[in-house]
Amino acid sequence: MTTPNTSSTSASNCSGSENQSCGCSASESAVMAAANPAGSGWATFRIATMDCSAEESEIRRALDGVPNIKALRFQLGARTLGISASAEALPLALDVIRKAGFEPLPVTAPNAAKDGTGDHGAESDHAPTSGGWVRYALALGLAILAEALGFFAPDTTPFKSLGLALAAVAIGLAGLETYRKGLSALRHGKLNINALMTVAVTGAFFIGQWPEAAMVMALYAIAELIEARSVDKARNAIKGLLDLSPQEATVQQADGQWAVVDVQQIALGSTVRIRPGERVPLDGTVTQGNSAINQAPVTGESIPVDKGLGDPVFAGTINETGELTFTVTAMATDTTLARIIEAVEQAQGTRAPTQRFVDRFAAIYTPAVFLLAVAMAVLTPWLMDWTWLQALYKALVLLVIACPCALVISTPVTVVSALASAARRGILIKGGTYLEDARKVRVIAMDKTGTITEGKPKLVAWEAIQGERERVAQLAGSLASRSDHPVSQAISKGLTVQALELEAFEALPGRGVRAVCQGQTYVLGNHRLIEERGQCDSALEAKLLEQEQAGHSVTLLASDQGVLALFAVADTIKESSRQAIAELKALRVRPVMLTGDNSATAKSIATQAGIAEARGNLLPQDKLQAIESLLQEHGMTAMTGDGINDAPALAKASIGIAMGGAGTDTAMEAADVVIMNDDLRRIPELIRLSRQTHAVLWQNISLALGIKAVFLIMAVFGNASMWMAVFADMGASLLVVANGLRLLKARVDR
Repeated sequence: MTTPNTSSTSASNCSGSENQSCGCSASESAVMAAANPAGSGWATFRIATMDCSAEESEIRRALDGVPNIKALRFQLGARTLGISASAEALPLALDVIRKAGFEPLPVTAPNAAKDGTGDHGAESDHAPTSGGWVRYALALGLAILAEALGFFAPDTTPFKSLGLALAAVAIGLAGLETYRKGLSALRHGKLNINALMTVAVTGAFFIGQWPEAAMVMALYAIAELIEARSVDKARNAIKGLLDLSPQEATVQQADGQWAVVDVQQIALGSTVRIRPGERVPLDGTVTQGNSAINQAPVTGESIPVDKGLGDPVFAGTINETGELTFTVTAMATDTTLARIIEAVEQAQGTRAPTQRFVDRFAAIYTPAVFLLAVAMAVLTPWLMDWTWLQALYKALVLLVIACPCALVISTPVTVVSALASAARRGILIKGGTYLEDARKVRVIAMDKTGTITEGKPKLVAWEAIQGERERVAQLAGSLASRSDHPVSQAISKGLTVQALELEAFEALPGRGVRAVCQGQTYVLGNHRLIEERGQCDSALEAKLLEQEQAGHSVTLLASDQGVLALFAVADTIKESSRQAIAELKALRVRPVMLTGDNSATAKSIATQAGIAEARGNLLPQDKLQAIESLLQEHGMTAMTGDGINDAPALAKASIGIAMGGAGTDTAMEAADVVIMNDDLRRIPELIRLSRQTHAVLWQNISLALGIKAVFLIMAVFGNASMWMAVFADMGASLLVVANGLRLLKARVDR
């Protein structure tokens, strides 16, 4: 892959306490200390040339023999490596990384690990620069000229010398870094892409094929730049989320005036104002105004959400209609958007199952092909009557074709593209493992409240049993407005009446409330309270049974003379739930409802949603047991809940999916996948994306190996040259990158 640059200042390889013994300057020791602050447990380093899993694998293998390294945390998008190690092991680890051909530079700026920058002069992302293009274009031009001299110029010493000089300059312009890294790899007994290119180009040059050697190195360097740019496109899809939040905000000052302030300087509790058309700079709670907010950048919702007093707003979302004032509830580094970016970058650092398979395969494949090339160079002159130069040339062609570049890069770019695509739609996937495993899910267990239903009780029906309807409604609304119970609040909101003055208001725990109004005592409570008062009869019981079978919670208003009214409250199904359940069934995934509500309510809601199996009256440990039984019966089982009450079941399930993660720290940390907007339809989208990703992964692996197999056969039978081998290798790389990038715009909403 891309080659490291050693022009940057070398970082210290010692801790502050060792600076005298190793000769480090005080400033270098200070930088080292900043990279590994006291008590943090992690030291973070930026490696400018670590831009794909090939480099990651090399570093992992290099560090395998270093003792006392607790953990490694790779973030390829930011080109950073976090090392958790003892103070003694860290300098040794850095020395090993340098010997492998990489330059780790301590990240010292705040939050630099997230955005990939630091103040130590680290290299910029290894994307193509105008200088790089000019240098490699010049190298290609010289290589073509050397090739032309070989074809058309007279076979004399001056022209041969000129061709040799042109080829040498072309190789120097395009391949010095490849040589440096390739020689380092060979010294350590490693056979990576740079080692293979180093051997192949050097061998071709010394057997007199210097024009072709120059052409190979120039084409390889240019293809590497194109590949780096293509791979960065996938990673920049995540980095681009950072641009959603404005860098400045209008903040109210102590004297009441408004001033534009850098978001990094805004403290918790500050008051911020946003006008129509502006992006929300930080997370907060609305204190004044009403507007519609486009939350698509964070939650994936396509329809703007109305916001008013007390409603949350999220950084990166767009204020569309009215001016809003809000109180800041999260610093710039801890907004919902910042946590999404951090979570996705962490997910990129975990290798998916297919990626681990490819890495293991490449570790065997590369040495095997190298041995095959050696065997071809040594044995074919005896077995196939080739000349030694013919055999050596064919072996060198084989080395170039065998480079595992396309194979190794086929998986990470695909996984990163899929993770970015999911994040844009409000699906936060914690790692490539869950992305790949989602396609295998056979059963999805779902909590009812807040997952299938709105999670907000509403008054769906009420009936006056005796007395005037308006008077009964006024009494019930007055009592309900004084209670903070969700059912009472639903009744209060459902009855828009003028409140009466109450006296001796009293809460009856587990039963309801009681108060005196105009000299008479009234109660508003549940079935149990009315039974205890001895005011139930067969007619009332029949009404109650009818409502309970419909999945409604029933509250009764009564006086000393009898029951006055019946109020039915229900947690209504989300509009999207029925469609989501239908889509899951179409994907041959079985939905199961697990809820703590009574069985009658569970059955009613399940029937409305289209779910055949519903289990009610479940405590958290009962849900855990239900997941265990589903796993034994059906295999891969996912659990969907709110991430808090369902934590045991979420942890036990093959994949835990938390609903409503926007602004919820617990949900974001508890689950493997977070649905940011409570929309159950995101789950079938996740499964479709997983299936598409799996298909693209194996398409890429087949492309990489298939193209190489064709050219290997051509090389053996003498129909492939070295420059054709470069096209085979890098052409395959660019094909698999382009195929993986398709997932950035994958359609999974059908």
